[in-house]
Amino acid sequence: MKESRRENWDSFWREKAIIEEVYSNAGRLSDHISAVVDVRGKRVLEIGAGTGRDSIPLLERGAIVYQIDYSEPSLRILKKLSQEYDTPVHILGGDTFALPFKDESFDVVFHQGLLEHFRIPKADELLKENIRVLKKGGILLVDVPQRFHLYTIAKHLLIALNKWFAGWERSFTVGELRAALQSLGLNPIYSYGEWMYPSFVYRAVREIGKKISIKLPLNPTIPGLSGLRSTFRAALRKTSLPLYTGISIGVAARK
Repeated sequence: MKESRRENWDSFWREKAIIEEVYSNAGRLSDHISAVVDVRGKRVLEIGAGTGRDSIPLLERGAIVYQIDYSEPSLRILKKLSQEYDTPVHILGGDTFALPFKDESFDVVFHQGLLEHFRIPKADELLKENIRVLKKGGILLVDVPQRFHLYTIAKHLLIALNKWFAGWERSFTVGELRAALQSLGLNPIYSYGEWMYPSFVYRAVREIGKKISIKLPLNPTIPGLSGLRSTFRAALRKTSLPLYTGISIGVAARK
C-alpha cells in the first residue's frame, strides 16, 4: 500500500533548501485564521510547518507562534528563516501523533498539506491529537486539496507511476472535511476555497522547463492583465465557487 513517509519529506525539503524557489501561500492562511479569531496574544501552533511561512505573518498580528515538523531538513529551514528575519517563533521537532504539549495549550491549531497524507483511521488520530492540545473554545483550521481539480488527476497519475514527491495523498470535498471535524465533536464555523497562484498549468510548464534548463519566473506578471485577473478572482472568492473549483479548501472549527 502506497503511503507518505518521512523520507519523502526529508528528500523534498533537502531539494527545496533555496526557499525563494518554493511557492508561498502569501499569507492566505493567516488571513483565513484572522477572519475567525483575533490572534493578538493568542498561542498558535502550526503542525507540519515546512518552511513556516504560513504562520510567520501571524507574528505581525500579535500571535505567539509555535512551529513543529518531524523532518530535519524542514527544521533547518525553519531555524534559518527565523534567524534571517529575526522572528520570535518557537520551533520544535516532533510527532504530530504525540505532540509535546499539555492538554489545552493553544488557542489556534492549524495545518496545511498534512491531513491528506493519512488514511482513515490514522487521519482521525491526527485530528484527535490536534484537538487534545486545543483550548476549549479554540479554533482548529485544516487546509487540504480539493478533489475536483486538474491537479488531482495529475497527482493520482504520478502516484500510480511512483513519481509523486510525497509518496501518496488523497483529496477532499468541503462536505467531507466538515463531516470529519464534526464527527470528532468540533463545530465548523468557516469554510473557504482557494485557487492556485500562479496557475497549476503554469507551474507544471515551469517544472518541465527547469528540466531542460529553461528558467521561467516564479510568479509571472503581465501588465494590465494580471491586475484585471486579480480583481476578477477577488470578486469570485466571495462566492461559493472556489469551494468546488479551487485547488485547496479549508475549514475552521471551534472546540
